[in-house]
Amino acid sequence: MERIPILKMGDLLLVTIQVDMHDRLAMTLQDDLTNRITQTHAHGVLIDISALEIVDSFLARILANIAKMSRVLDAETVVVGMQPAVAITLVELGLSLMGIRTALNVEKGMALLRSSLDETTNQITATKWRADDDAED
Repeated sequence: MERIPILKMGDLLLVTIQVDMHDRLAMTLQDDLTNRITQTHAHGVLIDISALEIVDSFLARILANIAKMSRVLDAETVVVGMQPAVAITLVELGLSLMGIRTALNVEKGMALLRSSLDETTNQITATKWRADDDAED
């Protein structure tokens, strides 16, 4: 069975889609990715769709589901590399990628994920300090 590779880079997972996505492959990617997030305790997922010339409503829904499932599993998702024709088609069809953060390329996507993870780490640290201060009172 054909599969999309999922690479681990620190606390991030990188998915680069280099083949035309058919429905079954998209569903397999969704399952594989959620399993890898759980196995690796990843906090970020970057999905590069720059090789895709077509994103239909089913694939758009799968990408949105992946982002939602990732969030439930404590991982942020960023989709990068969307072709202009794909963006135009999605808008013309009235499809929105609700809950999906996007960036123009892998570099900007990684920066977005890193800043999001840094923000989360800072919030957790601040909450811990407040809890420690409250415990001392």
